Amino acid sequence: MGVPSALRDAWLDSRRRSSPLIASPLEEKRVRDARNCTQEGVRAGARAAVFGAIGASVPTLLAVRLVPWAKANLNYTAQALIISAASIAAYFITADKTILECARRNAQHDLKQVELRGAATAAAATTTPPPRSG
Repeated sequence: MGVPSALRDAWLDSRRRSSPLIASPLEEKRVRDARNCTQEGVRAGARAAVFGAIGASVPTLLAVRLVPWAKANLNYTAQALIISAASIAAYFITADKTILECARRNAQHDLKQVELRGAATAAAATTTPPPRSG
């Protein structure tokens, strides 16, 4: 039972092509900026995750070799959990900060553009036409 996959794909493709809404250039720019912010956040998060994994693995592995309590209580699973927790936390914190910073930067840029348009419109409205000679 259900919709065959070929029919479902054809229906979805037809819906995508025949959208009655046309995106404005400003809307397309915002989508492109959001995608760029996300990609920038992923890159920064991955970089932070690598450094976080290295930074957490060195002390963890040294502690397991040198500290008697850690040697007795931290098995391989615990070691992997410590390292991966540090790596995951570094990824998400850095990605979130980077995406928010990029979004804030884009919002400020958009606000400046609106202010410039508003100032140009106000300047055009306040200019008086030249007097008619008659």
